[in-house]
Amino acid sequence: MTLGKWLHNQWVSLQLRQSYFDEHDYVIVDLELTGLEPKKHEIVSAGWLTMQSLKIDLSTAGYMLNRNVTSLLQSPIYHGLNNTQLTAQGVSLSELLDGLAKVINGRVLVCHNAQLDWGFIQHAAKAQQRVIQPKAIIDTLKIEKHRLLVQGKPLKQQDLTLTACRARYALPKYSEHNALSDALATAELLLAQYHSMNRGSREKLSAIM
Repeated sequence: MTLGKWLHNQWVSLQLRQSYFDEHDYVIVDLELTGLEPKKHEIVSAGWLTMQSLKIDLSTAGYMLNRNVTSLLQSPIYHGLNNTQLTAQGVSLSELLDGLAKVINGRVLVCHNAQLDWGFIQHAAKAQQRVIQPKAIIDTLKIEKHRLLVQGKPLKQQDLTLTACRARYALPKYSEHNALSDALATAELLLAQYHSMNRGSREKLSAIM
């Protein structure tokens, strides 16, 4: 990368972080996986929806199954999906990635545990020669972890699950391990986190990231 390109990227990043949270289009994505390691495990399904002007747009909801999964491992136990469903209702991994690229490119990507989900997306996109490039990435798990640490509260691993984080904002409990319902749950959590921060004033994107 040339110095000029690096400086341009830094300037774009600074401008983005100094913009207001409610100015951007967001896509909230959740993946169901066969495990936790992108090099060894696979994407089983992906669910997403978008958000604009602090409003979740349910009409944009999307859900895809990956029919190319080679081994479900323990997935049927956790996700309730089996090979018959994947074969009958699924699309190829390349089609699933194309669907993700369509909604992610040019938007701010939101995940609960972005390191995990974005890691799988990046690995699969590279293997399938796809380009998926969000404008920025927000992690609701990271937001909540920071908030609790600032409050001086001791943290256990289970304190940062999507369900546990939602409970602290009195959000309803949804069924887990469905990519689309978890994407919606993450979107609602992000809005709750934002409103707990802004105290009636507009927050910049940097305050959330």
